[in-house]
Amino acid sequence: MKQGTVKFFNATKGFGFIVDSETNNEIFVHISGCIDEIRENDQVQFEVEEGRRGLNAVNVQLS
Repeated sequence: MKQGTVKFFNATKGFGFIVDSETNNEIFVHISGCIDEIRENDQVQFEVEEGRRGLNAVNVQLS
């Protein structure tokens, strides 16, 4: 699993972005891909899948 930090997350709209610790790339995250409830600046573990518009973080959980 990859490691990263939640850069932005809007709980009302249900999406945000995670910065990958290795690559510094921003990866889109939707609330449907979250195992745990996340907030901005949380340290998380996640997997990456190809979505319709690019990479999506899935199986996101607090680390």
